[in-house]
Amino acid sequence: MARRVSQAAPAAPTAPPQEPLHQRIWYGQHPLGVLMAPLGWLYAATMWLRRRGYAEGIFHSGGVPVPVIVVGNLSVGGTGKTPFVAWLVAFLQREGYRPGVVSRGYGGRASSWPQQVRPDSSPDTVGDEPVLLARRCGCPIAVGPDRVAAARALLEHQRCDIIVADDGLQHYALVRDLEIAIVDGVRRYGNGRCLPAGPLREARRRLEDVDMIVCNGVPSRGEFRMTLVGHVARRFGEEGGEQSLEAFSGRRVHAVAGIGNPARFFADLRRHGLEVLEHPFPDHHRFVAADLEFDDELPVLMTEKDAVKCETFAPPHAWVVPVTAEVAPQLEIRLKHALGGIAADGQETA
Repeated sequence: MARRVSQAAPAAPTAPPQEPLHQRIWYGQHPLGVLMAPLGWLYAATMWLRRRGYAEGIFHSGGVPVPVIVVGNLSVGGTGKTPFVAWLVAFLQREGYRPGVVSRGYGGRASSWPQQVRPDSSPDTVGDEPVLLARRCGCPIAVGPDRVAAARALLEHQRCDIIVADDGLQHYALVRDLEIAIVDGVRRYGNGRCLPAGPLREARRRLEDVDMIVCNGVPSRGEFRMTLVGHVARRFGEEGGEQSLEAFSGRRVHAVAGIGNPARFFADLRRHGLEVLEHPFPDHHRFVAADLEFDDELPVLMTEKDAVKCETFAPPHAWVVPVTAEVAPQLEIRLKHALGGIAADGQETA
């Protein structure tokens, strides 16, 4: 008679899933990166010509009657931009400003644009990151492919005196006063090539023209340090249902992440002593209930950005791990000085 295996026996650890091919090309030594290099050169040249077209007035750009701070990435994928935008909004509020945020609303399926975003807005309509920012920031937010139209709609209906353009570094149609680029301190610029041969949206020399570079990690010379901090997990839909991540230390958990750099989330959990079963998804993935169903009752931990899309079907053992940005004090000093310069220029123009 065959011996019965106990149902309580732990499952064997599973190997982490292999990185997608494009990640191996962009951040490794994959030979396809070299073969695709000419496509990257063509893309870089196209983006340079496009930027010059706006600078020379060949393409029309529009402004708004308040200062605009653009926050963006040179590279595709997660760099910590959304937590930084939340930090920047809080900083501006402490300085006495009434900020508003405009964004693309990537992944949103609204029938018309621009759209105002509220904490209870649907991520399917306006995108996941804007909903997260609306809950975090407590400030007016508008989204749409046309950032100029979104900014003007915001000013028409809200009492904003400064605009933060999220993910707007390459959106040259919107005139800006300050540019802040966010860099991943681990992955940096990958193989240094532009799309599709590498992760860059523009050539690296573009960073010579931005006002400030913020590094999520260990900064290089001329960069300001940012650290993403997350020490707790919050249970879905429960007031006060919060535990420190250390409470999960030594336990096996399912980690779900549909962000630009899922590996960062998994690594952060491991640093707190968790045994992580990785479940990476593409950035802005549209989750369904089946994505969170596993053949056990192990805790399921996910990022805050993913959680806003899973609230209606998350299992009872699912947890959210929020992170906040901590930024070097020198950046606050630099921002205050820059904002003072913008105000002085505005007074001279008036």
